[in-house]
Amino acid sequence: MKKIISGKVREVYDLEDGRMVIVTTDRISAFDVILPTMITDKGKVLNALSNFWFNYTKDICANHMISSELKDMPEEFQKPEFEGRTILVKKLKMVPYEVIVRGYMFGSMYEAYKKGEPFLGHSFDKEYQQAEKLAEPIVTPSTKAAEGHDINVTLEYMKNDLGEELGTKIEQAALAIYKKCYDHAYKNGIIIADTKFEFGLTEDGTLVLADEVLTPDSSRFWDLSKYAVGSSPASYDKQFVRDWLKDNNLAGDPNIKEIPADVVAKTAAIYKECEIKICC
Repeated sequence: MKKIISGKVREVYDLEDGRMVIVTTDRISAFDVILPTMITDKGKVLNALSNFWFNYTKDICANHMISSELKDMPEEFQKPEFEGRTILVKKLKMVPYEVIVRGYMFGSMYEAYKKGEPFLGHSFDKEYQQAEKLAEPIVTPSTKAAEGHDINVTLEYMKNDLGEELGTKIEQAALAIYKKCYDHAYKNGIIIADTKFEFGLTEDGTLVLADEVLTPDSSRFWDLSKYAVGSSPASYDKQFVRDWLKDNNLAGDPNIKEIPADVVAKTAAIYKECEIKICC
């Protein structure tokens, strides 16, 4: 067993038998800096949400989950500190793209729209305000860069690279998963404005949903009760931490010593609220 990835949030171990163990930590990053203070139980929340969605969408697309029970893990992981934050998964050949599904006119897409420019191959016939729901969600992939920032590309680019059949299968799976999960979250008071998925392939070429799914770290979640078209809705994510960093001129500073306890507590509560609403 060897650790093959130590990411901003997750530790990944290769069991070298076709399986991997993924541990989701309480680390938090902002402005490309891993912050020195953990967010209480953040890893457990992210893990619980992903596990819920994997089960909820397995009728649409197979996923990489084998087990979330510690008794099924190698002995090294059968310890209290790994409870609730560890999963055993199939090792896959990962598709080298993040598949972003956007359901609302927001962010960089809204900036392009205001200039009258197409956005990654998509043009819009009707008039939109900021944060307005799109007539239909769209898919905009991005490359997964080993270093530096990912690069947004068109859907056509991804299909040309992967082949029309696989590219279309990924597009259709991403849209179907988004729509089903959007409806569930909406009924529970959360708008999934956009999200990113990652897929892999088994040895026989089966498309498999992997990594994390529809968490506050991989998605833009809005509180339905506070949502208003034409505004910039508050998100269920690390925005509270990001705002504190900006207010204190610490955004992107790698020498941050600690995050105040009240900021940690507020952020932890935001994550937990999201889990409670979705997994109820």
